Amino acid sequence: MNFVHLSEEPLKSKIKDTYFTKFSYSGSKIDFTITYKHKNLGEINLLWAEAKKGESDIKKSFIQLILTIGKYKFYTEQTPNLLCAFDGIKMAFLPFIKIQEVFYQNDIDFSVTPSNHKSEQFLKLLKQLNTILEEAQIFYYEKNDEELKAFIKENLTSENISKFKIDKNNFVSIYYKWSKSVKDSISIDWDLAKKSGIIDADFYLADLLSKDNVSIVKKLFAVLKKDYYEFNEKKTELGSIIAEKTGFKDHQKAHKEFWAIYERPPREEFWDYIIKRRDLLVDQDIRERKGAFFTPRIWVDKACEYLSKTFGEDYEDEYYIWDLAGGTGNLLANFTNKKNIFCSTLDKADIDVIHERIKNGANLFEKQVFQFDFLNDEFFDECDNKGNIIKKSKLPLNLQEILKDENKRKKLIIFINPPYAEVGLSSGGINKTGVQYSSIYDKYKDILGKSSRELFAQFFIRIYCEIEGAILASFSKLKYVNSTNFIKFRESFKAKFLKGFITPAYTFDNVKGNFPIGFLIWDMSKKEEIKKIKLDVFNENGNFLGKKNFFSYKNSLFINQWLDSFCKNINSKKVIIFFNAKANDFQHNNRICFGSSKKSFGNGDINLKIYISNLINIAIYFSVRHAIAATWINDRDQFLYPNKLYDKDDEFKSDCLAFMLFHGQNRISSKEGTNHFIPFSEKELNITKEAFESDFMYKFINGKIKDENSLFGDELAKIEFSPQAKELLKAGKELFKYYHTHSEDKNYLVNASFYDIKEFFQGRDEKGKMNTPAKAKDEHYKFLLSQLNESLNTLAKKIEPKIYEYGFLKE
Repeated sequence: MNFVHLSEEPLKSKIKDTYFTKFSYSGSKIDFTITYKHKNLGEINLLWAEAKKGESDIKKSFIQLILTIGKYKFYTEQTPNLLCAFDGIKMAFLPFIKIQEVFYQNDIDFSVTPSNHKSEQFLKLLKQLNTILEEAQIFYYEKNDEELKAFIKENLTSENISKFKIDKNNFVSIYYKWSKSVKDSISIDWDLAKKSGIIDADFYLADLLSKDNVSIVKKLFAVLKKDYYEFNEKKTELGSIIAEKTGFKDHQKAHKEFWAIYERPPREEFWDYIIKRRDLLVDQDIRERKGAFFTPRIWVDKACEYLSKTFGEDYEDEYYIWDLAGGTGNLLANFTNKKNIFCSTLDKADIDVIHERIKNGANLFEKQVFQFDFLNDEFFDECDNKGNIIKKSKLPLNLQEILKDENKRKKLIIFINPPYAEVGLSSGGINKTGVQYSSIYDKYKDILGKSSRELFAQFFIRIYCEIEGAILASFSKLKYVNSTNFIKFRESFKAKFLKGFITPAYTFDNVKGNFPIGFLIWDMSKKEEIKKIKLDVFNENGNFLGKKNFFSYKNSLFINQWLDSFCKNINSKKVIIFFNAKANDFQHNNRICFGSSKKSFGNGDINLKIYISNLINIAIYFSVRHAIAATWINDRDQFLYPNKLYDKDDEFKSDCLAFMLFHGQNRISSKEGTNHFIPFSEKELNITKEAFESDFMYKFINGKIKDENSLFGDELAKIEFSPQAKELLKAGKELFKYYHTHSEDKNYLVNASFYDIKEFFQGRDEKGKMNTPAKAKDEHYKFLLSQLNESLNTLAKKIEPKIYEYGFLKE
């Protein structure tokens, strides 16, 4: 028996009738969902499946299903025990728990189209999960029919389920449900609570780690006592918000209904992990403000390896360690000499978490783990003239003594992953109410300059100025090394660089973006100006990729200053196209484009007009910015004002012109204005019905355009192209010629641009975004485009060494 002849919808119906007769079935974004109506729990998910007609690759079906679950955040709902993939001849099963952690990783782009099996994200996930997918149990309808039915009967029954179990893989998704169902029933003003550092996650943990409605773990911020929450008054600074306890607004109705469904506490083996990963339950803005980003263990281990390489294998016996943005303490997991280890953090609840972990074996002393606001609190006890303490510091006395002793300070390693938030601004430029100005900001803003808004810069400057001569070993963005906003910072921060590495930012929890995070070790007792540092490079798996230089760019001129030099004070009235530019670094390269109008250009960008007189220089600027792909490694590298050698290299100029014509950031559209960028004649493209509206580019290439700067009306010289540029133009011509064979199509445009041609074959999605080439139905078009892109990449490789030779980038 097989169903290979059935199309997808009849196949799903047949599978339901053959194997799942006792269950409810539905199909929408997830192809095939099996549910069961439980007498106590209601409708619960038992199985989510991806269906394919005919014969399919089971692994790819599972990846498509996983991407669908991630795209629509189905993992935050009640998840099934099993995932499934089936086609016309077989069915495969995989326990959901096997892949659950995937949905909490930061380097997976769940916005991609799940059905696109050729997307970079799809292939990356397929490779990552290959070993797990090998564990799927596969049954063939013809030879395993009885075994398949027995498997379903054994694994898809809900008769014996009374409550859902919670473990380390699903406690986050269940928190989201708790937040929707229970949070608002607790008698507390959450807005006021948030300002005092009280978060709902602590109430959730009090609930979760309880038995018979009484918290088992006593050192959490809040503990549940049957029908109310109690706070340890000595450990909180709650002001007038709450005193010692708080109850429920609804006589605990929502609370009881929610916990009737879930089994608690989880198995004891999960407790330490759940407590340690409290940071996953903290709102993004609070995490950024407090530095509550959980440093992945792979980078904790690597950082400790670099400390050992720098200071010797036995450095723990000789040096003191202070993590002053400690969160839940995971950065200190590798250290063994606990008498020399100190940990502080802004959040008192995190201190309680670490103290609970100490109780369960964490290698720290409780008195050396303390609450301390590093950007506001004072290091030392305040004393009167007689030496009597007026105001006590939160720092332990032994740490105060280290800070006061010059020799001991030189043996103090500040080992931190500080907060990365920018004061007052979110990534979209909106004020962050949770990220406030500090006393350190007020104290050092003049010497910090523009960098003063960065919280990690405030941490660094206090460490540098007030813990003089210590060792700084910190994870951070690399802005303080190479950003123009940190020029004033670098004038003050002078230290000897010892050793360090970079790794992708997206490997850190809730840090988004393709930029490097570095772990750098500085000896602040030796005053050296930052000019250039060399860092080891590791990929997300910890594999060594090589070394890379980072520069401070002191006294450098930048590429946009060069851009200004040929885009201002132009007398010409004939605008060819419009050009859009942005900042000088790789991270903004996606904004470097040109088009027929300013329609697609963003606010705050540099909007320029292109004329005959600056066309070649614009082509150079465009090609220099795009010939080298932007990656997480070079993301913050700055493009510079070039030397004069480029101006004598006509082949370099013509290469850049050809590259610009056929790059994806060419967004000229004849729908928005005259298309002056068709590099071919009507005859070359076999067009006989009508002429192009503009033949500017064809004439410009062939030396038939008059020089605007000539007094005698001389024509510009014909452009001579290199063999690589000619191959690109040849590939472009074939693509244009093929497009013009579709002149009878209603969407055909005789003046079509390269951008218009791509839109013609690829179409747009429901949101109006152009589809990827993979979505095109015309196979010959896809072949021609791939040939063009291959030629474009070859030309880019030819241009690349000239970018360094002419000083547009430093190596």
